[in-house]
Amino acid sequence: MTDAERAYVVLMRVHLFFPESGSLKGKRAELNRVKALLRERLHTSVAEVGHQDSWQRSTLAVAIAARSVALAEHTVDTVQRALDGRFPQGVRIEYRLASWDDLESLG
Repeated sequence: MTDAERAYVVLMRVHLFFPESGSLKGKRAELNRVKALLRERLHTSVAEVGHQDSWQRSTLAVAIAARSVALAEHTVDTVQRALDGRFPQGVRIEYRLASWDDLESLG
């Protein structure tokens, strides 16, 4: 594989807490703004994968594709900073970075 063909993916789990939210409707409004930020400004793919029926918590899956490890890690850092600014009480992020070769070996 040439350098021009290298590909990396990051899968993130983002755990959010909405202490000010008093209803599912309120959480959804804020969550939609967060998802729009991640999609439109940071060019990621986003889906809510946990706590859909909880009015103060949410878990998002965020996917990133990049041409280098450095760019993938930079995007993870950018996501973390953007969410830290919006959620001063803290955001918990877990992520895994894999190359195309890593994924290919899985079958």
